[in-house]
Amino acid sequence: MNITILGCGFGTALAVLLDNAGHKVRAYTKFQAELDDILKYGEHKRLLPGVIIAHSIEFYSDISCVAGADLIIFAIPSQFVRETARLVAEVSEVASRDRGKAVVLNVGKGFEPDTGVRLSRVLLDELTNPVVIMAGPCHAEEVGRNTPTTVTVAPAAPEFEPAARMVQAAINTPAFRVYYTRDVIGCELGAALKNCIALACGILDGLGYGDNTRAALMTRGLAEITRLGVALGADYETFLGLAGVGDLIVTCTSNHSRNHRAGVLIGQGVSPELAVTKIGTVEGYAATKMALRLAGENGVRIPIITGLYGICFEGTDPLATLNSLMARPQREEVEHFYE
Repeated sequence: MNITILGCGFGTALAVLLDNAGHKVRAYTKFQAELDDILKYGEHKRLLPGVIIAHSIEFYSDISCVAGADLIIFAIPSQFVRETARLVAEVSEVASRDRGKAVVLNVGKGFEPDTGVRLSRVLLDELTNPVVIMAGPCHAEEVGRNTPTTVTVAPAAPEFEPAARMVQAAINTPAFRVYYTRDVIGCELGAALKNCIALACGILDGLGYGDNTRAALMTRGLAEITRLGVALGADYETFLGLAGVGDLIVTCTSNHSRNHRAGVLIGQGVSPELAVTKIGTVEGYAATKMALRLAGENGVRIPIITGLYGICFEGTDPLATLNSLMARPQREEVEHFYE
């Protein structure tokens, strides 16, 4: 297939993976310095040091490289998805007149800032292409090194099931196993909200707490994600799979995770704003605002994420937040999400 990948962070790892699988791959970045470094060194030294990038992968700083693509992969931070989609629409409308529509795959995780809209909805707003999303535990550093990885894909709308099945087959490799689900809402919410819990886990690690505390936070965090997800129309089973507990585990426990690293800095006393500046893209920081808003609109309890919001945006002391969570009234653990 002819594949164009937008974004050279996680996108570079996917480019290496898909080039090795025999696809013709183009990659786009709007940052000329990033492109120059990749071409100069043959690797992305900052994000993927040691991962050799084949000369067969073509790199561009001109968005017109999406022309002629069978598959366009969005691998960019949530705040840039809409503006990039508008640029793609201008090119793909012209390019598809004789070829049909390219399928669009979004691999980014988060909400659109300010609106809280899921990213598949942003793409559907701006494009007439079939839209598919991917979720699951897949750090770029390991995908680029061909470490065995599993993810799941979902169509953004029921009529895009054939496109999602095509993507499932096209990007599956011996080291990158791709599953399929129809629950796009659950996949996107699991992928976005686990970043909040990973940020909170990093704070605990920065405070010096251990495995018991982290496991408790991850488990009860998953309950909050499921509670909110089900209220918004997701299937509870999705949160027991790759897009839920799978992605939660990898993001909460790995130093590859920017959300976790930012949380460690906050736990060590760095201000949330400075921690985010130091790390770069920290999707969980902004997603906390969106989660709190969605929970309020739907009458859902999310005490951990509420406490995280206080730490990030109201100056609440992390230790005081933890003590407050531990002192909450006792209740039963099991919730019957299937009812």
